[in-house]
Amino acid sequence: MIFGATGDLAQRKLFPSLYKLYKKNKLAERFAVIGIARRSLSHEEFQARVIDSVQSAIEGCTDLEQFAAHFHYHSHDVTDSRSYLSLKEMAAKLDKQCSLDGNRIFYLAMAPEFFGTIAEHLNSDGLTDGEGFKRLVIEKPFGHDLESAKQLNEQIRSAFSEDEIYRIDHYLGKEMVQNIEVIRFANAIFESLWNNRYISNIQVTSSEILGVEERGRYYEKSGALRDMVQNHMLQMVALLAMEPPIRLTTEEIRSEKVKVLRAMRPLEGDMVNEFFVRGQYDKGSIDEEPVQAYRTEQMVDELSNTETFVAGKLMIDNFRWAGVPIYIRTGKRMETKSTKIVVQFKDIPMNLYDRSEQNVNPNLLVIHIQPDEGVTLYLNAKKAGQNMEATPIKLSFANKGFDGINTPEAYEKLLHDCLLGDATNFTHWDEVALSWSFVDKISDVWENSQASNFPNYEAGTMGPKEADVLLEKDGFFWWPVSDLDVETC
Repeated sequence: MIFGATGDLAQRKLFPSLYKLYKKNKLAERFAVIGIARRSLSHEEFQARVIDSVQSAIEGCTDLEQFAAHFHYHSHDVTDSRSYLSLKEMAAKLDKQCSLDGNRIFYLAMAPEFFGTIAEHLNSDGLTDGEGFKRLVIEKPFGHDLESAKQLNEQIRSAFSEDEIYRIDHYLGKEMVQNIEVIRFANAIFESLWNNRYISNIQVTSSEILGVEERGRYYEKSGALRDMVQNHMLQMVALLAMEPPIRLTTEEIRSEKVKVLRAMRPLEGDMVNEFFVRGQYDKGSIDEEPVQAYRTEQMVDELSNTETFVAGKLMIDNFRWAGVPIYIRTGKRMETKSTKIVVQFKDIPMNLYDRSEQNVNPNLLVIHIQPDEGVTLYLNAKKAGQNMEATPIKLSFANKGFDGINTPEAYEKLLHDCLLGDATNFTHWDEVALSWSFVDKISDVWENSQASNFPNYEAGTMGPKEADVLLEKDGFFWWPVSDLDVETC
């Protein structure tokens, strides 16, 4: 059951992802999808929307009519018990017709303020009373701060147990994010070096060229800190820094991620502005096209203090990572769309090549998450010719290169995991709570002090100068994202 079935998320992501699973025979032969939304539509009108959605997203579709025949529509008021009782009747009829054994997944592709209300009604109006499994899938944001997240969690937990709640972070569905564990734990060359003896710093960048578009009202309440750092960025950091789990099970992996979040050095008061930088984009140009400033976007306050860029320095105070800074940055209207992780290894003790007035480049491991997916290792080798000079070379693997494989889109992977009951790549309440606890202290400082220099970076650049200074104080610099593109060799 997809609540919000006429919305943008269902149209752009959920229907095409379900179609891909259908074509790969990863859905049961007999399945049913109930689309739920306020507007009045017939089953046929809804099925036509599903077909249009799939055709817009995927070329060369076949068997669309057969696929769409599994979809049904229910016009619904999420606050009215009568709507839920009518939905219960439809679900019971389809359950019997398709022999579904009472198994139900409730996907809330809705505005977050309705999450708790829907969960409570599903329970009180009997939709969770089936004999099969019941699972609740929730999109971010899960709350606006720790207190609101706790209230929402209490509402949902009144209807579903923790192991029945699947909090989606679509970054965790990306193939190369999931590959972080494999790169670390299946390769002795990396795992033996994955500590403060050999790594000087780690950089995690997620940059976008888009602005807030039509999301101005939401973004004014959120900002880059809540929209990106609290979930996506901290989840990637947890995967990078976690200890090897005892087993590759959901519980053990989550347990190790939680330990990382607990070990992050809390920031309070003056420490916030020492360790974190915020920014807001001004007008500029992207791909030689002029773009407007954040404060002139739709539904944005002309004196807005909302950050569209965040850069920060995280310190994990445990035995493995003591002294190693993990830098994160994310923002809108930046130079390029890219999500990359750069692991910089420490310099060799003595540079034998200084005699040639040449500095040896540090070894880098780059994990490319989007738009390209792959891994690049930067090494030093002898330069062609008579002299013993070192030159940097790249060893690369691209998932979408000539010898690579086309990776499943994040929602396709996560939907399949949910169908299988695998919650590994969904966030546990403990992770949500610790992330909000860390981020709230930064929010409190920023919300109580006006950013006098906003806007402070031009659209089409990599953020404010203060973000560069953040690393310069430690003797580092941001590795240029555009210069680290995957090249299969």
